[in-house]
Amino acid sequence: MTINLAGVKHIKLPIKVMQKDGAVQNTVADISLQTRMPTVMQANCIASFTAILNRYINKISVSEFPALLSEVQDFFKSESARIDMSFPYFLEKQAPVTATKSLMEYQCIFSGDIGKDNGFLLTVVVPVTTLCPCSKEISEAGAHNQRAEITLSARFKKMIWAEDLIELIERSGSCELFALLKRPDEKYVTETAFKNPMFVEDVVRKVAVGALDNSDITWFSVSVESFESIHKHSAYAYVDSGDILEKNGKLATAHD
Repeated sequence: MTINLAGVKHIKLPIKVMQKDGAVQNTVADISLQTRMPTVMQANCIASFTAILNRYINKISVSEFPALLSEVQDFFKSESARIDMSFPYFLEKQAPVTATKSLMEYQCIFSGDIGKDNGFLLTVVVPVTTLCPCSKEISEAGAHNQRAEITLSARFKKMIWAEDLIELIERSGSCELFALLKRPDEKYVTETAFKNPMFVEDVVRKVAVGALDNSDITWFSVSVESFESIHKHSAYAYVDSGDILEKNGKLATAHD
């Protein structure tokens, strides 16, 4: 049996990530590295993966992806190589009324490819709240709401920061979330969501429209999973730029 695809997964390493404001954030990344070989897998290739990765332990960053992937590709004489680096990313947010400061956690993934699919992919996972339009319509008082996670992946021709995608997403739910709220802030979040009911389909379309409006984004995908508060199941919606139609000489979403 020939095995041509091999690698290592879930190696935890400390990394430094540059923020949009110029600050450097220390975090811990979960790193996976793989390569597609033209011939049968070499002996001890897993040890070789780990050895190469550890040479970059003090300089793991997006800027080092090309060198790291190139070294892997050259060492194994492979057709292609890929690295995925997932890590928690923290941004300071102020509560909407009291301006109470806290750190909000987001999930970021940096993915790099060399070979057949050269390029870099930035993914962010952002929590928001959504409020059900049907529940609001049929209820005499109140409406059920829930936490949802929005995952946006983007390729781009000019630098896009994780903060840019996070901001785009947080504008697209019934209301954004905060790590710390006091009573006046809770009132604001609850009432804002009530005034802005959205299905997961509404949210995914709004994020997609925002991505389309950014001329630096060359490809994207967006998914929304709503962890329903009155159902056992989750609600889910997905779209990517492959679902975009060429219409009257301009880009339009499929629901236009």
